[in-house]
Amino acid sequence: MLAAVTGAEGFIGSHLVEALVRSGARVRAMVLYNSFASFGWLESLPADVLANVEVVLGDVRDESATSEFVADVDIVYHLAALIAIPYSYRAPRSYLETNAGGTLNVLEAARRHQTPRVVCTSTSEVYGPARRVPIDESHPLQGQSPYAASKIAADKMAEAYSLSFRLPVVTLRPFNTFGPRQSARAVIPTIISQIASGEEQVRIGSLDPTRDFTYAADTAAAFIAVGSAPLDGVVGQVFNAGTGREISIGELLTTIGQLMERAVRPAIEDERLRPEDSEVMRLVCDAGRLRDLTGWRPTHTLEDGLRETIAWFSLPANLARYKTRVFNL
Repeated sequence: MLAAVTGAEGFIGSHLVEALVRSGARVRAMVLYNSFASFGWLESLPADVLANVEVVLGDVRDESATSEFVADVDIVYHLAALIAIPYSYRAPRSYLETNAGGTLNVLEAARRHQTPRVVCTSTSEVYGPARRVPIDESHPLQGQSPYAASKIAADKMAEAYSLSFRLPVVTLRPFNTFGPRQSARAVIPTIISQIASGEEQVRIGSLDPTRDFTYAADTAAAFIAVGSAPLDGVVGQVFNAGTGREISIGELLTTIGQLMERAVRPAIEDERLRPEDSEVMRLVCDAGRLRDLTGWRPTHTLEDGLRETIAWFSLPANLARYKTRVFNL
């Protein structure tokens, strides 16, 4: 099988590429064009994995490049997106053009080439404030940030292509994924990298929101599950992926400190806080639909995943990639 992956150089994308190759697939990986010929996190994958990966420099915002990338593949996993919520307050148009416009280009390319299956990536942020927990796929959507709004637009475009053109598209909606290679714009790498650098005070935002954290390998397995499930059971559907366990950011900080055997104190910084009406206080996943259809279940507990992530960040070469004193938008 030849699988195309957009956003392949990123955190989740690189884990998915590795998982696909380990499952026996060949991968065509789109990496955002850059003049340094950098393949991002794909460069950290083992040689036996990369031997089965064709890297293509491109941009999902470009219609012709996206169409060429999608040609003759068996499945497209569309992960390319701008994902940092704080930066979306500064550059909302960029999020609309990349997240909604890029998704439109992928869907149109798949329609043109009659791609057998397209898996689009959503986010739990599209739900906004929880009106009930755990959150299932029927929960209302709310654009709590420009990022969330751009992803809702992308989700609805995928829905439209399914209903209007019978495009075989399925949407996976992961809750908060974490693990090795994640950028410090996310809370777990922010905490771990500061502690690993010897900081006694961890600069952080609000401690009150709760999140449902899923280890990266389990999220990659969820992508493969919806990509290989019987087509008539997934077409046009949205599937949550998460553990069903919530933990507050304050409790998470304490847990990581204990696992790293360090006494740490939070230092709340205003620049790390969302606008008051934009914060999402609770995200807890109901993944029953995905579990019932595919049998997918997370295989890592939060603590197991944190140990793996801490071990990765503890390697000096990995930690050196992070600027722990800089707020990473």
